[in-house]
Amino acid sequence: MDENDKKKLELPGIGMRIIKSAVAIGVCYFINELRGDQGIVFYSQLAALWCIQMYQSNTLENALQRTIGTIVGALFGLLYLLAYPFVVSGRPGWMEGILVSLMIIVVLYTTVLLRKKQASYFSCVVFLSIVVNHIGDANPYLFVWNRFLDTMIGIVVGILVNEIRLCFHPDRNTLFVSGLDDVLLNKEEMLSPFSKVELNRMIDNGMQFTISTIRTPAALMEPMMDVRLSLPVIAMDGAVLYDIQNYSYLRVYIISSETSRKIMHLILEEKLCWYANVIIDDMLVIYYDEMEDEVNQNMVEELRRSPFRNYVKRPLPVHEDVTYFMLLDWEEKIAAFYEKLKAEGFDKELRIVTYLSDDYPGYAYIKIYNQNATKENMIMYLKQLTGVENVVTFGTIPGQYDVCINTEDANKVVREVRKRYEPIFKL
Repeated sequence: MDENDKKKLELPGIGMRIIKSAVAIGVCYFINELRGDQGIVFYSQLAALWCIQMYQSNTLENALQRTIGTIVGALFGLLYLLAYPFVVSGRPGWMEGILVSLMIIVVLYTTVLLRKKQASYFSCVVFLSIVVNHIGDANPYLFVWNRFLDTMIGIVVGILVNEIRLCFHPDRNTLFVSGLDDVLLNKEEMLSPFSKVELNRMIDNGMQFTISTIRTPAALMEPMMDVRLSLPVIAMDGAVLYDIQNYSYLRVYIISSETSRKIMHLILEEKLCWYANVIIDDMLVIYYDEMEDEVNQNMVEELRRSPFRNYVKRPLPVHEDVTYFMLLDWEEKIAAFYEKLKAEGFDKELRIVTYLSDDYPGYAYIKIYNQNATKENMIMYLKQLTGVENVVTFGTIPGQYDVCINTEDANKVVREVRKRYEPIFKL
């Protein structure tokens, strides 16, 4: 059995939502016993399960919907029971069917008038549970009250159980900074459902969390679009600090126009495929030149579809400051150009990074930044911005991060973050 087959056979773990659902069911049974089995525990359990949600905001929203739906359904159910002896009793069964159907219209329209359309389903459930089970009940008021009470017990149980936390002292005084590729994302470059839910839950609870990546803001938007990041992200390998919520660059390290012209002169001499990333009024503009290289043509064709990137096929304006240069070409050409940059002394005044391409065999990258454009500088700035005392970083390179991630488990980062943010015992 190969590794892929083993992964297919691996069973997912039992999450807290499943455990809390089971606890809520048990609590409903216990309360029903305390009530002397006067209610119908089934309705309490339905309401409790509906309130067990991934996020606290969803729990309260669902509880409100269920409460409004219960009140509307109970009131019209009571009205039906009171009218039953005079309107339906003794008449053919089809008349009862017509009356109940007409009452459903009234119930649903009432939720529309109240502007609570989301509660319409619960109104119908409560109404039908009353009118279908009414036969033989001498006291309609008591019957309706018990159905209402059953549901409200379930709502309260669901809210309370969903708020169970093993940690009462979350660490809001630490900034958690995670890498993206091969760290937080899986092999499909996506965030796992578990990581997404847990990150959102902890961020909503006040956790200071952000991303540090070599990607541009546009490239990190897609995998992180469902994560409610509240802090700016460190992008372009420390060249920029980007506010995802307001689509703005809070801090940018640039290469001066004078130095940029010198670099462009060397690039054009070597006839390399180049991209000059420039930020103009919070908009990323990527200048590039006509190219015959098929790899670069395909890359531009794919990336320019993003609304956050603006590719402009024209020479770099002479007075434009550059955030960073990126070159993608054959390995030998990139290696030779790197040596030329060093010979000209640019490695002493700029930060130059070169590495092989994983996506294009035989190709390599060079990225040229301001020498201060580092994730460490941006983290220090974020630390001052948030006022936190501690920083914990997560990455793949041993010795460069506080927590080294060298596993294929895409959930490991979030589990480690949760362990540190929500310690069971506060020392």
